[in-house]
Amino acid sequence: MTVSIFLGALLGPMALGVPIAFALIISGVGLMLYLDMFDAQIVAQNVLNGADSFPLMAVPFFLLAGEVMNTGGLSRRIVDLAMAMVGHVRGGLGFVAIFAACVLSSLSGSAVADAAALGALLFPMMQKSGHDPARTGGLLASASVIGPIIPPSIGFILFGVVGGVSITKLFLAGIFPGLMIAAALCVTWLIVARKEQFALPPKQTGALRLKAFIDSIWALMLPVIIIVGLKFGVFTPTEAGVVAAVYSLFVSMVIYRELPPARLFHVFVAAAKITSVVMFLVACAAVSAWLITVADVPGELAALVEPLMDNQTLLLLAIMVLIVVVGTAMDMTPTILIMTPVLMPIIKQAGIDPVYFGVLFIINNAIGLITPPVGTVLNVICGVSKLSMEELMKGVMPFLIAELIVLFLLVLFPQLVTVPVSWFGH
Repeated sequence: MTVSIFLGALLGPMALGVPIAFALIISGVGLMLYLDMFDAQIVAQNVLNGADSFPLMAVPFFLLAGEVMNTGGLSRRIVDLAMAMVGHVRGGLGFVAIFAACVLSSLSGSAVADAAALGALLFPMMQKSGHDPARTGGLLASASVIGPIIPPSIGFILFGVVGGVSITKLFLAGIFPGLMIAAALCVTWLIVARKEQFALPPKQTGALRLKAFIDSIWALMLPVIIIVGLKFGVFTPTEAGVVAAVYSLFVSMVIYRELPPARLFHVFVAAAKITSVVMFLVACAAVSAWLITVADVPGELAALVEPLMDNQTLLLLAIMVLIVVVGTAMDMTPTILIMTPVLMPIIKQAGIDPVYFGVLFIINNAIGLITPPVGTVLNVICGVSKLSMEELMKGVMPFLIAELIVLFLLVLFPQLVTVPVSWFGH
């Protein structure tokens, strides 16, 4: 009954068009009324406590870094480097998109920021070369979701804060799975693009490749600084956000000189708007998270999945299918904030490594960004490419299937996550 009250109070307002943040508060109040413990002070206190978290300070800094990189020329230079290296091979522009997505993901940690950069820079270029527009849009959207997987990742930060899991370990655990998804996209692109007729860009000379590499070296240094700094304990994930923001500002304004002081205000405002949405969601989710614990909703769900508790693989498969379904109707941030406090007690009771589960959970949520009707990345690519949602979905489907295959391979073979993290971890 408690689960029904919670879901009804959450999904009912959402169906009526109430913003998710307010629906989260309504679901918490609904549980309070059901438990006969309504107190407005509890609601206000949990809202304030929800945003009062030191690790969450990383979110605005990484979002600011992403805005600066797209405005200050770092993203463009990454794409230029990929073009110089592999743009001339058959289907090379697709590989450029995947390579650039991997590097951009290690800069911003945001799928939406990566989608905006890749779409604006590569879609016109690939369309001009003769690539199918829908397939091109599908590849760019699918490559963008690597953003929340390869560190730094805003999704990992939110999951780590809500679930009480080491953000550093989550960051390091996401490297290899992110590269696996990139490899799967490369194979899929080879298959779907092999019959296309398109013009190939000219092969760059060694001198031009070296010039592109030297020009992008400042952008390439940022992920190296972050990963090395995290591994050796030079800074925390929160401090890494500050490093990313300050470094990107310095490179954009002093080295590349593409971000004039006059544009700084607009960059800060854009980052502040996105941050306010994320942080308000986090604050409101704290109300429902507290009530979920008080009402023992995880205990009720654990009783429902008790037949699967002895089989970790089946339990994870069931949870992954559930999150795939949820991801079609809900964006990444609210899904993390709502599902994490519900699922983490079950995961711990079943003896599953929280870091391993966190990687699977964030990959699944990232894939949800390219599933209709709420797929945020799909909407970004639609806006950039002027494609309809129906056209884009046809193009994204092969890549979506490839990413789901990687996800379920990671469920079936946990060592694909746990062994590489031992290479990077402490």
